[in-house]
Amino acid sequence: MPNHVEDFLTQSEEQEVIEAIRLAELNTSGEIRVHIEKTSNGDATNRALEVFYMLKMDNTKLQNAVLIYVAVDEKTFVIYGDKGINEVVVKNFWDSTKNVMQSHFKAGNFKQGLVDGILKSGEQLKTFFPYLDSDTNELPNEISKG
Repeated sequence: MPNHVEDFLTQSEEQEVIEAIRLAELNTSGEIRVHIEKTSNGDATNRALEVFYMLKMDNTKLQNAVLIYVAVDEKTFVIYGDKGINEVVVKNFWDSTKNVMQSHFKAGNFKQGLVDGILKSGEQLKTFFPYLDSDTNELPNEISKG
């Protein structure tokens, strides 16, 4: 993995990731965010949880937000789904999503790994939380950085 958050994605790759989030959210009331930072300072899962709350992702009406958290220096990432989504997806869903992303990451295709992870998450969200006319985009689609 690159050494700096800025080197993880180019400007155009970042736009493609944001577009993937937009597309994934078109058919669902669920929300997807990506957060990239240098280090989790220890435990990536705990840090992902902190970021989840910091980004107010626990405030979605149906508890159906998904965070893809990346710690660049540690070459690690976490997919964190809120309670609403975790209660309905099949047990190994996040593992299979993680595997798809990991194979891209190992090959250095960070953008493609994120895009595939986002779209796969979006498919699940669409199944369990279909888009309703009353839906609003509750969270921004931009990539946040630490």
